[in-house]
Parts: sequence; C-alpha cells; structure tokens
Amino acid sequence: MPRKSVPSYRLHKASGQARTIINGRHVYLGKFNSPESRQRYARLLAEMSEPGHDSTPVTEDTPMSLLSVSEVLVKYLEYAEVYYSDNGKPGKEFRAMIDAVAPVNELYGNLIANQFGPLKLKSIRQHMINADLCRTEINKRIGRIKSVFKWAVSEELVAPAVYEGLRSVTGLRYGHTEARESKPVKPIKEKFVLLTLPFVCPQVAAMARLQLLTGMRPGEVTMMKPELIDQGDEVWIYEPDKHKNRWRGHQRRVPLGPKSQEILKAFLDRPESDYLFSPAEAEAWRQEQRVIHRNRTTKIYPCELRTREKRSKKARSRKSKRPIGNCYCSVSYRRAIVYGITKANRELRKKDTDAELIPNWTPYQLRHTYATQMRKNHGVEAAQLGLGHARTNVVDVYAEKNLSLLVKLAKENG
Repeated sequence: MPRKSVPSYRLHKASGQARTIINGRHVYLGKFNSPESRQRYARLLAEMSEPGHDSTPVTEDTPMSLLSVSEVLVKYLEYAEVYYSDNGKPGKEFRAMIDAVAPVNELYGNLIANQFGPLKLKSIRQHMINADLCRTEINKRIGRIKSVFKWAVSEELVAPAVYEGLRSVTGLRYGHTEARESKPVKPIKEKFVLLTLPFVCPQVAAMARLQLLTGMRPGEVTMMKPELIDQGDEVWIYEPDKHKNRWRGHQRRVPLGPKSQEILKAFLDRPESDYLFSPAEAEAWRQEQRVIHRNRTTKIYPCELRTREKRSKKARSRKSKRPIGNCYCSVSYRRAIVYGITKANRELRKKDTDAELIPNWTPYQLRHTYATQMRKNHGVEAAQLGLGHARTNVVDVYAEKNLSLLVKLAKENG
C-alpha cells in the first residue's frame, strides 16, 4: 500500500498563523508555535489516523458559528493583500492592517468569532494603551479591526450582530483617557532648512526646495517624472500618477512657477518615463565629491585612511545586499535629511561651540511650513488649494493659527 503523507505544520507569514494543508485545503491552527496551535495540529493528525475518518478539514464550508477569530483574520488578510496592493505588492494599508489585527490574534485568536464582542475589543484597546501607543494611533487601529469584522459580515463569516456590537465602542477622546497624546507636527523654520541643504546631495536639496515652494507631500515629490509635467504654458503643471486621495477619485495638480522650474531644469535631461531624482545619480555625485576631496594638498593622516577604509567596506557590503534604487521613497528621503542635519550641526560646532544647532526635522514638516506661510499671506482658501485638500477645515491640521489680527486688536484695545 502507498504510504499516506502527513500534512506538515507551517507558518502563514502574512498573519503569523500556523497552518497545515489537508486535501489541498488550508486549516489554520492559531498563533505559530503556540501550545494551542500545536495541540490542535496533533488532534487533527490523530483524527486523520482513525479508521473511516473523514479527513475533510474545516474550511470555507464551515458554518459561521464554528469559525475562530484566527480563521476570520487569515481570510481577511488574504483578501486585503490583493485589495490593498500597489503595483502587485502589498501597500502601506495592508501592513497597517497586519499591525492592527496582531493583538486580536494574540489575545483572542482561538475564540469563536461570533463570541467576539465590545468588551473583547475594549480589552484589546487597553492592551494597546499598555503598549504605549498614542491615542490617535489606537483609534486608527480599532477602526481597522472594526472594518475587518464588517468585511466578515459581508462574506457571511460572522453574524451581523458582531459588527453592530463593535460599532458601539467609540474612539478615545482627548483628555478622557490614560493613553498618551502624540506630539503635533509643527512647521520647521525656513532658516534651518537652508542651513541643512548644503550638506545633502543635489537631488535631496532640490526635493526639499520644491516642497517649500509647492507644499507637495514627500511621496509626490519623490515620484516626479518628466512625462507627468505639462511644460506647455508659462506655469508648468505636475499631475502625480499616485497620490494619497487617488482612490477617492480626487485629482491632484501642482502648479510649478519660475522658481520651481529653475530647480527642475537640471534634472530634465533624461527619458520621459524616468524618475527625476535618482539615488543612483546621488551616489555618483558623492563619489565625485570624494575624488575632489582626495586631491587636496594638505596632509592625510593614517587615522583618516583607516576611517575611509571602514566606510568603503560598509558601502560595499550594503551594495551587495541591497542595490541602489531608481527613485527615493519617503523613508530614504527622510534619512538623507537626517544625515544632512548631522553634518551641518557638526560644522556649526566647529565654528562656534555656542551656536544654535539645527533641530531634527522631516520632509513632512516642509508641507506644514508651506501651509502656514500660504495661509498667513493669502488666506485659508489659498492654503487649501495649494495642499490639494477638498475642504478648508483640513488646513487647520497643517497651518499654524494666524494671530496677527488678534495681536493688532490687543495693541489697540489694551
């Protein structure tokens, strides 16, 4: 007789679940390597070995009353991995969903899904508070958990009453919770930006200057291509093919005036479909600067040679593991800014030990700086249009309150 194969105990990476495959169907067992999942796996093997046992596992044909929370989460993540994909790869929202449902799986993965109610959701919320997540992030994650069960209701995996019960759990309110508050993002003074830019590559400096002039998001400025810029008029129009509100059907158009055009001209000598700001070109520029530095006439000491050798070894190992990309992302752009701030502050300390140092700032703050200046000089509607928002009240998130009128009234009225 042919030997009967034993289904293996496996990891489902997207959810952190243990699973096994029986007759071509996936059976999810709970958190990977947990005692409960091992116990359930052993029970399945024991049942399969019984004479006359029907080895058909619990799958999509299982009545909703028997599905566990873990099984519902895995089914949702398989759906979300496709729904929230970006060019065939999982997008930011999918990764955020994984972070949101992780404590649900950890605390209540083996619970019958129809028994998951408001008190369980509040326990998960308290677990997030204990993990020192900020209030706004907790509210976002709780909202994502609710959306998981909303989807499960639409697929008839759980009873509608489950989602209706979860809707009764309201978000944490400011001043009425022990969860910590996140620090609001403030504008960065333009003088600190200008002090930083000489210490970054031309590509990063150009992106930062464009953000100050146009209020673009970091993701919008890093993805610029010649084919996306209409240069047929006095003011060019840049229309990103990807932006935050594209899925809502919103159109994003960024006017580029003479100052912006002057910045861009140095990067337009490339094929229409290539990105304007290339990390590979930035690396080539850095190598040129090293050659210029090596041709100096002053003496090079042994300690400097050793430092150069260490840096070159690190660079070679980094290149072998991760090739240089053809465009910046928001993270690499931010890291380049941090590197420039560090170098700028080092030079400031050399010149004057008591000099005012540049505070750490990020590309997202440049958008706040633009909004504040636009609102102050041209009003809230101009700030709304520049930021690409559908409503003017969103501008309050970015623009600092303009107190000039109140200050004037205070001077006049005492």
